[in-house]
Amino acid sequence: MNQEILTPVLDWLDLIGIGIFALTGALVAAREQQTFVTMGFFALVTGVGGGTVRDLLIGAPVFWIGHPWVAAVCLGTALLTWFTPTRWWDGKLLDFADGLGLTAYAVIGAAKALSYGVPPIPAILMGVVTGTVGGIIRDMIAGRPSIIMRPELYVTAAALSATLAVVGEMIPLQRGWVWVVAVTAGYALRAAAIHWKLALPAYRDPLIGNE
Repeated sequence: MNQEILTPVLDWLDLIGIGIFALTGALVAAREQQTFVTMGFFALVTGVGGGTVRDLLIGAPVFWIGHPWVAAVCLGTALLTWFTPTRWWDGKLLDFADGLGLTAYAVIGAAKALSYGVPPIPAILMGVVTGTVGGIIRDMIAGRPSIIMRPELYVTAAALSATLAVVGEMIPLQRGWVWVVAVTAGYALRAAAIHWKLALPAYRDPLIGNE
């Protein structure tokens, strides 16, 4: 991403987040016993999908095309997955790591959208897109039910982080602290959802309910 948004420290965190998302994509291909080419494709699509869609929508240069390490991190993650048993990645640890990447990306995506002149509400949506679309594309290609089709608090956590980031920019507050609070709040919600299986209430047709 551009230097208007990321400091060198955040740039490293950005790469770590991309690696986490790429790992979830590579694992989908691994569990389906696909080839390394397919695994690399899934890793790349999951790692950069959300940021790519965001950049195309806000008219920014696609962030990973000119970056020397983003594609390499995705393919390197696929290579790591290729040589490790999938059971190493089972359990909730990867879910918690994915949750951190989700909320951090939502904040970064919203902040980048604001820097390109996007109004507040669309900027929040761009934060959600950044954090979630890569996984949505992964699941669609794999023919898996997407997490957004379940009531589990996932998109909600991204929306909370993106909203706090945008509100903090509008007040305005010190950007670094705003980002920390936004990521922490969204991640706390996501972690609670994982641990206690929290979910939003599902729609019930009132006519059917009265029958």
